[in-house]
Amino acid sequence: MLFGMLLASSVFSVSTVVAEGAGYRLQPGDILEISVWKEEGMQGEVLVRPDGGLSFPLVGDVVAEGHTVKQLTDEITARLNDYIPDPVVTVSLKQILGNIIYVLGRVNRPGEFTFVRKIDVMQVLSKAGGMTPYAEVEKIKILRRTDGALQAIMFNYDEVEKGVKLEQNILLESGDVVVVP
Repeated sequence: MLFGMLLASSVFSVSTVVAEGAGYRLQPGDILEISVWKEEGMQGEVLVRPDGGLSFPLVGDVVAEGHTVKQLTDEITARLNDYIPDPVVTVSLKQILGNIIYVLGRVNRPGEFTFVRKIDVMQVLSKAGGMTPYAEVEKIKILRRTDGALQAIMFNYDEVEKGVKLEQNILLESGDVVVVP
């Protein structure tokens, strides 16, 4: 019985990741596996650089950040068409390391958290072990950089916990910093 429950939960989590992976946008730090069928020397692991790009033989530099795996596959295929007739390119996401959220301040386990699927403020606070007894839970801030400008988004844990003003429990984005004073 327990084995069946564990198997069902692992299948659910894998299928959830696969379904969400279809629309996943690549981030710096992600590791990809790229291969070109029947082309020796045209396969390997590739890191998405901090500037959002990657390099691959015959393709040169390609912007990967913000693109889906399918979009990147199409781009690489188009660039290889100049050198290889009808190239069959496979790009797979080997490790998601670019989606990081930082939690600091009066939480039990501050630090950086890598996430695979979308995560909201309450969920990341849970991953951080909850707040310490002296945390000012009504003054939590989410710091987000958009187009170079830093903005602070207020979050009141007490209100959300009571089921009030639930719109505060936003989905976090890679690079967000949750500050618990």
